[in-house]
Amino acid sequence: MKKLIIIGSGTGGTIMANKMRKSLDIDKWEITVIDKEKEHYYQPGFLFIPFGFYKKEDVIKPKYDFMPAGVNIIFSDVDRINGEKNEVILKDGVVLKYDYLIIATGARIVPEDTPGLKDGLWQKNIFDFYTIEGAVALSNFFKTWDGGDLVLNVAEMPIKCPVAPLEFVMFADAFFTERGMRNKVNIKYITPLSGAFTRPRASEILGHLLEKKNIEIVPDFNIAEVDNDKKIIKDYADNKVSFDCLITVPVHMGDEMIERSGLGDDLNFIPTDKHTLQSRAFDNIFVLGDASDIPTSKAGSVVHFSSEVLHENLMCAIENRPFTAKYDGHSNCYIETGHCKGALIDFNYDTEPLPGYFPFPGIGPFGLLKETRINHYGKLLFRWIYWHILLKGKELPISTEMTMAGKYL
Repeated sequence: MKKLIIIGSGTGGTIMANKMRKSLDIDKWEITVIDKEKEHYYQPGFLFIPFGFYKKEDVIKPKYDFMPAGVNIIFSDVDRINGEKNEVILKDGVVLKYDYLIIATGARIVPEDTPGLKDGLWQKNIFDFYTIEGAVALSNFFKTWDGGDLVLNVAEMPIKCPVAPLEFVMFADAFFTERGMRNKVNIKYITPLSGAFTRPRASEILGHLLEKKNIEIVPDFNIAEVDNDKKIIKDYADNKVSFDCLITVPVHMGDEMIERSGLGDDLNFIPTDKHTLQSRAFDNIFVLGDASDIPTSKAGSVVHFSSEVLHENLMCAIENRPFTAKYDGHSNCYIETGHCKGALIDFNYDTEPLPGYFPFPGIGPFGLLKETRINHYGKLLFRWIYWHILLKGKELPISTEMTMAGKYL
């Protein structure tokens, strides 16, 4: 019997387990999913927790709920992958052989990489919202905070969901306005980028949106350390920004197991063909989602669109056919802008976010690079779509490839 192993049962691993279970003959193929966690997190929901919009239980479900019958699930740490021998070695020494391997181990935050970030003020005046623990701690802090300098700092790119820090500061603007204390909160957005976003046209539009909401942008700030006693962050040019509450988006890295396996770059992301999603080191290893080094956003939509490509190409490999699918870097992201409004961006490797309508030209209903209420409701609706359609590997009426229809230059 042939063996397919999937390491990681987050968004990407769960989608692929469902897709491959439908495509492979259960009498000829054994599918095994390996993960160290038993709970599945709806990570886009973490943004809403600090502002009381969601609770912890709204973003957590058991991973068993989304695994199809006929797929083996092993809850264990993986020690390493031996690509030369087609082996996955678990922490307890158990060795699993594979014919094909999908790595979907995601990305993790590494706050300890920045000196001082996890010192005395961690989860007291310094918080992240990229973990459930950080989001809940920040929610409790905001309940009694009486204002001051609210600073959001992005330590380094790449990060999961690059629009999430922008969403956070705009959500904060609306949150404190509605509480009648916006005049007591000075919001700053500190980024290593030269503007609000990675793509120039979107950066200009989103930057103007921040300015309109009286959110100060401090660009080109590469954080060097956090001084807990003085409540300041410093960059390598010795620029300083003071804070009363620091929201950090820490350095992101791939799974430590990737480093032990010798498969990653300096940040433990796996060199991956950006079109085929095949590992550059081994032909029978494919990489999905945040674990790869492909040059697009580490976002849920990327996992969704690229999973279609990976599924088709993996089936081609199994059937000894040339690859027939090509991933174009398609990504789209809803952006919460506060006061029950949102924006939307849609782009790929070659085309930056443009104004227009999505998914239907001229009618939308979603507006690209503009604030609308329907965009906000699209963001909220996605949680239901995520749990009931996306994770189960079902088809969505959105093209995997980005289209220029509905966009204007």
